[in-house]
Amino acid sequence: MGQPEIKKISRITPLSPGKNNAVRRDPSPASASGKKPALKISGIACGCGSCETETPKQELPPSEPKLTSTISCGCDSQLLTSNQKLVLAGIFAIAAEAIDWFGLSEWLAALFALIAVALSGVATYKKGWQALRRFDPNMHALMSIAVTGAFLIGQWPEAAMVMVLFNIAEFLESKSLERARNAIQELMTLTPEQALVQQSDNTWKELYINTVGVNQVIRIKPGARIPLDGIVIRGSSSIDQAPITGESLPAEKNEGDVVYAGTINQQGSFDYRVTATTKNTLLARIIHSVEEAQGKRAPIQRLVDRFARIYTPIILTIALLVALVPPLFFAAPWFDWLYKALVLLVIGCPCALVLSTPVAIVTALSVAARHGILIKGGHYLEMGRKLQVLALDKTGTITTGKPELTDMIPLADISITECQQIAVALASHSDHPVSQTIVRAYPQTADLAVQDITSLTGAGIQGIIAGETFRLISPRAFSANDTLMPQVAQQIGQSEAQGKTVVLLVKGSHPLALFAVADTIKTSSQQAIAELHHLHIHTVMLTGDNAHTATRIAAQAGIDQVYSNQLPEDKLNQIDAMSKQQIVGMVGDGINDAPALARASIGFAMGSMGSDTAIETADIALMDDDLRKVPLFVRLSQATWRNIVQNITVALGIKVGFLLATLLGFGTLWMAVFADMGTSLLVVANALRLLRFK
Repeated sequence: MGQPEIKKISRITPLSPGKNNAVRRDPSPASASGKKPALKISGIACGCGSCETETPKQELPPSEPKLTSTISCGCDSQLLTSNQKLVLAGIFAIAAEAIDWFGLSEWLAALFALIAVALSGVATYKKGWQALRRFDPNMHALMSIAVTGAFLIGQWPEAAMVMVLFNIAEFLESKSLERARNAIQELMTLTPEQALVQQSDNTWKELYINTVGVNQVIRIKPGARIPLDGIVIRGSSSIDQAPITGESLPAEKNEGDVVYAGTINQQGSFDYRVTATTKNTLLARIIHSVEEAQGKRAPIQRLVDRFARIYTPIILTIALLVALVPPLFFAAPWFDWLYKALVLLVIGCPCALVLSTPVAIVTALSVAARHGILIKGGHYLEMGRKLQVLALDKTGTITTGKPELTDMIPLADISITECQQIAVALASHSDHPVSQTIVRAYPQTADLAVQDITSLTGAGIQGIIAGETFRLISPRAFSANDTLMPQVAQQIGQSEAQGKTVVLLVKGSHPLALFAVADTIKTSSQQAIAELHHLHIHTVMLTGDNAHTATRIAAQAGIDQVYSNQLPEDKLNQIDAMSKQQIVGMVGDGINDAPALARASIGFAMGSMGSDTAIETADIALMDDDLRKVPLFVRLSQATWRNIVQNITVALGIKVGFLLATLLGFGTLWMAVFADMGTSLLVVANALRLLRFK
C-alpha cells in the first residue's frame, strides 16, 4: 500500500471563545524530495533555511487575538538560540579554565575550550575570514587570528575565554546601540492601540487604530491619548503636545484646530475627524526621519572609520613583527613573543574606536527629537557647535506672527466699507500674517469674488474684482514703480515710526486706503537671543518690514544687527555674503525663506508641526515656534562633540597604555580581552549619558 497523500496546512486560526476552531489543509501535495516539511504554517518560519512558504505571509486582523506557540516543522531546525549558545559557551570556557587551574586533564580542558569556541565563535570566524579574503582586516579577523594562535601554542582555556568574552562584549554593545537607536521609538508607545470610532449608524465602537481610515470620527475622553492626526469638529480641550514639541505647556484646541497622534488630552472631551492613518501621522514621519538621519554618517564618523581601516593593518603588522623579530634576530623564546603578539592582536581590536562616534550621534539625534528638534543627519549635528552667526526672520520667528490691526485710513473718495470688503477679499487669498490680520479684523465683511489672483513675491497680492485690478501691497513695493503723494508718504512715515507695518490698498496706481498692523515680540525670544549671545553667536535679523519696525523689534529682543526691507532674494544675498567667512544658520518659516534657508550652513524651519514641506526639506525642523530650541540644539551639538572626543581619547589611551604594558611583559590574553571589552562598554555607557541631556 502506498503512502497516503500528505496535505499542507495553509493557515491556523487562533482560538476564539465560543467558536469552532479548525486547521485548514492545503490541497497541493508535499514535495517528493522530502525537503519540504509536511506541516506548513503561512507567515511562520522555523529558521532552518530549508522551509520556504509558497504563499504570501498572511497577517491576522488586529481585531483577532494573537496566538503565540512553538511549532515543529519536522526539519533540522536550530535547537539553540544564539543567546543560549553564548551561555553554554561561557559555561564550557569556565570549566576549561577550572580544569586547567587545578591541573586535572589537559585534553579535557582542550575539548571544553573547543566546544566553547564552536558554540560562540562560528560567526566571528566567518566574518574574519570574509574580511581577510577582501584584504580588509577588521576586529573579527584580529580576534580569529588571536584565538587560533592561542590554540596553536596550547593556550586552550585562554583562547576559549577570549572568544566568549569578545562575543559577550559584542552582544552588550549591540543591545546598547539598539537602546540608543530605539530611544525615539519609545514615543510610539504614547499612541493607544484602540480608539473609540463613530460607526455609520452613529454608534461608537472600540477599533484598532490601524483599521481606522481617513475621515472617520474619533471621540477623545478626558485624560486619553490621541491615536491619530485629525481636526477637531466638536468640543474643546487642552492638549499636552510635549511628545511632538518638547514643550509641556498644554495647547488649547477648539473646533477647526489640528490634533496630533501621541499627544495627551487633558480635562476636556471632543470629537475629531481623522486626517492621517497610522503610517502617515506626524509622529510616524518624525520617527522615520530620525531613523533615516541615524543612518547618515557624520564627518567625524567617516574620519574614524577611515582611521580604523588603516589602524587595523598596522596592528597586524606590529603583532607580526613582535612574533618574528625577537626570536629570529635575538634568539628570544618563541612562545613568549608569540603570546605577546596574540595579546597585541586582542588589545589592538578597534571595537571601542569604531563605536566611539556612532553611538553618541544616534543617541543625540534621538534626544533632539524628544525635545521637538528634528535634525536631518549627523553632519548638521556636528556643525551646530561651529555656528558663528544666526540670521532670523522677524514675523513668526521673533514675534508672535499674529499682529493686530491698529489703523485703517481712507486715502481716496471711497467708502470705508467698500475698502474693507476689497481688502478682505484680496487678503483672504494670502497666507501672510498681515493679510490674515486684515481678514480677522473684519469677520462680518461680505465676500467678494476675486479673479486672476497673483502673488507679488515679497510685495503683496493682486486680483481683479468686478473688472477692476486691485493690489494689497507694501509701500516700498508700490513706490518702486509709482509715486506716493506727500500726505500719504507722511501718514506712512508716522505709522512706521511707531513700529507698525503698513500695507496699501491700491486701484491701478491710486492708493485707496492704508492699513497699519503691529506685531508683538514672543516672551521666549529675548531669552533665546540672550542664550545665543552666551554661546558667542552673533544674531542678525532679516525682515521685509520697514526700518522703524525692524529696529524697534530688534532692540526689544536684543538682536545685534538688523537688515530691513528685505525681499527673499535680498535675504539670500545677505546669507551668501555672510557665509563666505563664517558658519551661518538661518531661522525661518521653511516656505517664504526657502532660498535663504537652503543657502545657510544650517537651515532651521520654525513651527514645522503642521508643515510636511519643512520636515522633508529643512536641515533642522523645530516642531514648535519656540526660538529657545536653537540654543538648545547648539548646546546638544557641543555636548555630543565633547562626548565623542572623550570616547576617542579613552579608546586610544587605554589601547596605547596596554600595548606598552604588553611589550614590557605585563599583559595577558585575559587582561587584553577584559581591557578591550571594558573599553568598548565604557565608550557605549559614556555615549548613553546623552540620554539625560536637558
